[in-house]
Parts: sequence; structure tokens; C-alpha cells
Amino acid sequence: MRNVTEVVKQLIIINILFYIGTQFLGDVAYNYLSLYYPENPDFNYWQPLTHMFMHGNLMHIFFNMFALFSFGSALEQIWGSKKFLFFYISCGLGAALVHIISNYYFFHEGLNRLVLNGIPESEILNILGEGKYDSRWIELISKSNFDNFISAFVTPAVGASGAIYGVLVAFAFMFPNAELALMFIPIPIKAKYFVPVIVGLDLFSGVTGFSVFGGGIAHFAHVGGALFGLIMVWYWKKNQFNANRWN
Repeated sequence: MRNVTEVVKQLIIINILFYIGTQFLGDVAYNYLSLYYPENPDFNYWQPLTHMFMHGNLMHIFFNMFALFSFGSALEQIWGSKKFLFFYISCGLGAALVHIISNYYFFHEGLNRLVLNGIPESEILNILGEGKYDSRWIELISKSNFDNFISAFVTPAVGASGAIYGVLVAFAFMFPNAELALMFIPIPIKAKYFVPVIVGLDLFSGVTGFSVFGGGIAHFAHVGGALFGLIMVWYWKKNQFNANRWN
């Protein structure tokens, strides 16, 4: 790969190897390495890290790795390899944390409503733990609450998107006037305008449930990665963090 820095190159290679591996192992790999909600029996402590190297399909990994290639190398050149790797992993873990917190809210909102309607919590958890649900639950809570409740518990998260959003925010922070030529926008747009808009759309989609980007997207993970990225790059700039300390 020309014009790509070492850590970015290694991250791309690792993600590709994980993706190829999942094509052979299938559900076994996804069940073991994807990020499940902590109260789900399939959750394991390593998943907040491993999920960021898993991807659902070819387009998913392509766009994430293209963004990493496009924006990550510029940051690594400025910060150095160790600092960039620390930043990338931290944003991915931050995205996982915010995703889990949002799922906790959605899951317990639905759980509490069912309990208030007379269904024992232990019965609900036992049924969900078997990968099932009781159709009677739909009659007791609204459809949106039910969908969020079930999705929070049973749907695992995969992808480097949270870490990538941190990279995007850092790039816009460091190079606000860089003009981005994007394949789905006919004219170049400055990073300081583009990045806040896409993060804002993810926040809007997560809060309202109306997904601007389509279904199956962990919007709060994106927002979490962006938030952690912004906090870190702002703190480093404010304290004049020296990349040489990491080398």
C-alpha cells in the first residue's frame, strides 16, 4: 500500500484477515467475537475490543477501511505510530461503552414496562436467554419500545465504525479546512462541515429511531467514537501533547 503509514496498514490487514476468517467460520466467529449486551449469555469480556475487527459484509469493511486509509495516515504522520494506535483503540472502546450504555437504557426501559404489567423479570430473562421472546409482550408495550428492547439484548455489534468516527473527528479537528472529495457528494466539502453533519445525523437517528443511513446501524456507537475522539484530540492540543513521548 503506497502512502499509507505502518499502523494504518497493519490495522487494515488485521481487519481483512478477521473478515476472511469469519467467512470460513461463520456464526461461530460472530457469536464469539461480536459485541453482545453484557446481560446476554453470549457476552464475553474481550468483545468490546474484538468487535471492532469484525464486519458484517464486504461493503461494511470496504467503507471502514477506505476511511481509515484516507484519514488515518495523516494523523499517524503527525502523532506517531504508538499515539495513533492508542487513539484508535481508545475510540473503539469508547464507542463500545456508549453503545452498551444506550442498550442498557433501551433494554431496561422495555424490561421495566413488562415487569409493571405483571411479568416476572426472571421469566423474561430466561426466555431471552434462550434466544426467544413471548409474543404477548408486544401487546404490553409500544412497538418502538419492543423493537429497541429486543434489539438491545439479542443484536450484536460489529465493525470498526466507532473507531473510524473518532479518526474522522480528529482529522476535522486537525485539518478543518481540508476539502474532501466524496464519492456520494458531487462537490468538495470542508472537513469542519462534513464531519459534524454526519455525527449529528447519527445522533438524530439514534434518538428518534428514524435512521437516515438505513437499518442495522449502531448509531450511538458512532456518536461514542466521535465523542471520545473529540475529547482526546482536544485534550492533547490543549496540553500540547508531544508525539515524541510515544516514540
